[in-house]
Amino acid sequence: MTVEPAAEREPRRVLFVTGKLAEPALRRTLAEMAPAFSCDVAVMKITVAALMTTPWIARFLDVPAGADLVLIPGLSEGDPAVIAEKVGVRVEKGPKDLREIPEYFGRAATMRAYGAYDIEIVAEVNNAPRLPRDALRREAEYYRASGADVIDIGCTPGRAFPALAEVVRELLASGMRVSIDSFEPAEIRAAVGAGAELVLSVNGSNLAVARDLAGTRARVVAIPDFGQGIETLEPTISALERWGVPYLIDPVIEPVGYGFMASLERFAEARRRYPDAPLFMGIGNITELTAADTTGVNALLVAICQEIGVRAVLTTEVIPWARGAVREVDIARRLMHHAVTRKTLPKGIDDRLVTLKDPQILAYTETELRELQRAVTDPNFRIFTDRDAITVFNHERFVRGTELHEIFAQLGVDEPTHAFYLGRELMKAKLAVTLGKTYRQEGALQWGYLSPPDDRGPEHVRLTQRSARSRGGARRKAKDGA
Repeated sequence: MTVEPAAEREPRRVLFVTGKLAEPALRRTLAEMAPAFSCDVAVMKITVAALMTTPWIARFLDVPAGADLVLIPGLSEGDPAVIAEKVGVRVEKGPKDLREIPEYFGRAATMRAYGAYDIEIVAEVNNAPRLPRDALRREAEYYRASGADVIDIGCTPGRAFPALAEVVRELLASGMRVSIDSFEPAEIRAAVGAGAELVLSVNGSNLAVARDLAGTRARVVAIPDFGQGIETLEPTISALERWGVPYLIDPVIEPVGYGFMASLERFAEARRRYPDAPLFMGIGNITELTAADTTGVNALLVAICQEIGVRAVLTTEVIPWARGAVREVDIARRLMHHAVTRKTLPKGIDDRLVTLKDPQILAYTETELRELQRAVTDPNFRIFTDRDAITVFNHERFVRGTELHEIFAQLGVDEPTHAFYLGRELMKAKLAVTLGKTYRQEGALQWGYLSPPDDRGPEHVRLTQRSARSRGGARRKAKDGA
């Protein structure tokens, strides 16, 4: 079982750092939140908080006595450690949207105990004999980096693999754990002799090879005889126990349309018959053979595994829609372990498997946006979305709609640089409204564990928009941001 590092202790007094424009919304959020800790708000001499850098904050921030945490805006550029070194207090970047602050602190206590798991991930390098050695190694490295515990060498029936032992030793030498996926006794012996620790699989057809594994550290996966029922497990398991060979039981999950539900019932029956034996499930049989995004499929399969006592799962990423499956299983095993062991719902703790749609849509009402516009004194455009529409405004224009060309036509922007920027942001805003996602100007849309790094340079919040009134004059540098 692995446990992630614990989070910092819960603070007693928090200083929230913001800019002038966001101060009213921040104070409302904190008042509605009614936190268990004391709150102070530091309003810096800047209109938009997102323009602050950590060196700038460190230079001008005064921290009141007794504060044990400083929370700066999530869009602030730079390392919070720069501020912490100056003020001598723990500093964190908060969420990118201040409306997420209650959830940010609500999750903190739970996260201290989050991250444990007891399901191993076995990731298969499919058709390994057909791959060049460097390609095989790259795939194994990729799976390990994605969270796999064991790299499975998938042999190809009828195709010789003379380099099998060398491949196993090479992966072991790089610190990987290795399993062999083959029914051929010669391949099993070669792989285990080179150091493979798991054999997929044995049944009545090749049971004799398991006797040769006695005294090694290798485990085997016991499956029913081909085309037979779960009762054929008994002779295999009895022999393995007699020979002292450790094993997992795989009743074999079948693809949808080929007995999927019946195979789940076999897993339940195997648990009843062998209550202390670890189970094994090849969940790739479902993700690879079902034309559906694998995030939700993997979450549900791992939930079944967690409840029924499956201690190892086999997956792969051959089909394009299964790309990222190993990472998904790594997230799912932590989430489902937390839910099952603590008897709580698998929500509100780790949203990384919510990729296409957002866990919640954060939006301001039109009334709130018009109030915000009254505080704006510059020509730079701000863009917001809600469930139904896109809103764009600066100090003199307020445009709301759903059709991009109609919105753009009302903004009076024709300079190419400005038009490019605005077109890019409006397209992203339209995508957010269409899919049900939260839009943040100049920030990446969130795609769960697939979200790209939000690495932006020094110009990350400099808006290049200006009103028709300002055209023709000297180019005005933006002092405010999104």
